Amino acid sequence: MRILADENFPGSAVAALMSRGHDVVWIQTDSPGIADKDVLSRAVLEERILITFDKDFGELAFHAGLSASSGVILFRISISEPSALILKAVQALESRSDWAGHFSVVEDDRIRMTQLPDQR
Repeated sequence: MRILADENFPGSAVAALMSRGHDVVWIQTDSPGIADKDVLSRAVLEERILITFDKDFGELAFHAGLSASSGVILFRISISEPSALILKAVQALESRSDWAGHFSVVEDDRIRMTQLPDQR
């Protein structure tokens, strides 16, 4: 799976995803401090699923009209233990293959997916 991890995504979870064979680029090390709109544009350009803890990407995808065709996954979980967060992130990401074209929210006990507007 091709993934773009936002700056706020924990490095330990990024490393775990990489160790499982996923192609992950982490904004924290690759382009720290870039604007959210540029993060989203990069995800689309590189055909990577964007994973984040930042709710602003929903605003960009739905209201600002920026393309998010590669898919955005917002993690809204209350897990505080790093190992539990890593497990939840890996399990959630590997549980589906239809992330593209959706704004998804991973919560403690469910995953909600909303089709993104067609932005051709």
